[in-house]
Amino acid sequence: MIEKRKMAYTLDEVPKPFGKALFLGIQHVLTMFGATVSVPLLLGPVMEMSPEQIALLISAVMLASGVATFLQVNFGTRLPIIQGVSFAFLGPFFGIIGAVGAMGPAVTMQHIAGAIMLGALVEIIIGFTGIIGKLQRFVSPVVIGPVIALIGLSLWYVGAPDAATNVLLATIVIVLTFVFALILGPKMPFFSLFPVLLAVVVAWVVGYVLSLGGVYAPGDPGYIDLSAVGAAPWFRINLIFPWGLPKFEIGFFLVILAGYLASMIESYGDYHAINEAAEGPELTDKQVSRGIGFEGVGCFLSGVFGGFSSTSYTENIGLVGLTRVASRYVVNIGVVVLIVLGLFGKFGAAVSSIPTPIVGGLYCALFGLIASIGISNSAKADLTSMRNQMIMGFCLFMGISVPGIFNGTHLREAMQLYFEWAPWLSNIINIVGSTGMAVAAIFGLILDNVIPGTPEERGLIRKDRHVQHEPVKPFSDD
Repeated sequence: MIEKRKMAYTLDEVPKPFGKALFLGIQHVLTMFGATVSVPLLLGPVMEMSPEQIALLISAVMLASGVATFLQVNFGTRLPIIQGVSFAFLGPFFGIIGAVGAMGPAVTMQHIAGAIMLGALVEIIIGFTGIIGKLQRFVSPVVIGPVIALIGLSLWYVGAPDAATNVLLATIVIVLTFVFALILGPKMPFFSLFPVLLAVVVAWVVGYVLSLGGVYAPGDPGYIDLSAVGAAPWFRINLIFPWGLPKFEIGFFLVILAGYLASMIESYGDYHAINEAAEGPELTDKQVSRGIGFEGVGCFLSGVFGGFSSTSYTENIGLVGLTRVASRYVVNIGVVVLIVLGLFGKFGAAVSSIPTPIVGGLYCALFGLIASIGISNSAKADLTSMRNQMIMGFCLFMGISVPGIFNGTHLREAMQLYFEWAPWLSNIINIVGSTGMAVAAIFGLILDNVIPGTPEERGLIRKDRHVQHEPVKPFSDD
C-alpha cells in the first residue's frame, strides 16, 4: 500500500524562513493571476475604456481580491482559499454594459457597482442567517450545470472575432496554452501551474518586438503601446468609488442574482474541496455559512473599491493539493501581495498594454473550458435520466435563444418591451431576457423543482463523505 504524502505545512503552521513563505504566497497570487486579470481585460474594451481606465480597473480588482481573501481566510471559513474575480458574473455584466454602455465607462461601472453591492447584501443574508444549507435542496446540478455552461457559451461572439484581428499573436496564445497545460505540464509542474500566464507573456514579448521593429504600427490591433505605464501614478489614491458613487437599478440587481447563485454553489463545493486538500477537521454548516457570508462582504467591498464580484478560486485548491502547503500564514502573505499590486498604479497600466488579439486568443482557450466545467458539474446528476436531459437541454437552448429576442440576431432586430404604466418592469424583463444565464436559471429552478425526481436523480446526494444532503421531495410531492 502506498503511503499518502504528508502535509508539508498544516493550517496553523508557519513556513520558515520568511523567504520561503514569501515565495509560497506569491505562488498563490500567480496561480490566480491569469483568471483575475482576464475579466478586466475582457470587459474594459467592451466598455470602450482607455488604457489608463483599464489600468485603474485592474488595480481595483487586485485590491478587492486581496481584501476579500483576507476576510475569507481569517474570518470566513478560515481555510487557505484565494478569492478572485468570478466568471459567473460575466453574463450579467455584459447585460448591464449593453443597457447603459453608451453613457460611458465611468457611468457603466457605477451601475455595475450598484448591482454588485445590492446582490452582495443577498449573499450576506443567505450566509449569516445559516439558510445556505436549506437552499441547496432547490439548486441541484441539473440547474447549476447549464447556468455555468452558459457563462462560456454566451460569449461565443467575443473569442474568435477578437483573435482574428491578429492571427499570429492569438495563435501563439492558443497553441502555447495547450502545450504548457497538457503536454509540458504533466512532466514539469511549473508549466501546469502557469500555462495561461506564460502563453500571454510569450505572445506579448513577440508583439512588443514586432512593434519596436515597425512591423506593427500605432493603431494596428497587435501594436503594444507602453505610454500608459509612464503616465500612470506609482501609487493610487482614489481607492474608494474610483468611478463615482454607485447607481442602483432594480433590473440590474435581479440579473446579477443569477451570478451570485452560481458563485455561492461553486464556493460551497470549493469549501469542501479545500478542506479535504488541507486535511482540516470536518467542515461544519456554521463554517460554510460564515464563508458565504464573508464572501458577500468581500463582494460588497469590491463594489466600493471599483472592482468586480469575487468568489473562491478552484485553481488555488489544486495548488494546496500539489504542494501540500495549507498554511493560512502563506495565503495571508498572498493577501499583502495582492493589496500592494492594487495600490501600485503602474502595474495595472503594464497589464493594460496587452493587445486585443492576445486577449482574444485567451478567450478561445478558456471560455470553452468554462462551458465544460458546467457540463462536468451536471454529471453529478443522473445524465441518463430523460427528465434531466430534457430540463438541461431546454435550459441551455433557451439560455442561448431567448436573448436573441432582446439583443437581436443576424436575422432579426432587437425587441425591447416598454410598459408606460411600469417602466421599471420593462427594464427588468429586458435585462433578464437578454442575459442567457438568468434565463437558464429561472427555467431550471422552476422545472427542476416542479417536475418529480429523486434526490439521487437530481444529484442532491453525493457519494463523498463531505457533501451530503437529506433526501428531499420536489414541490409537486409536498
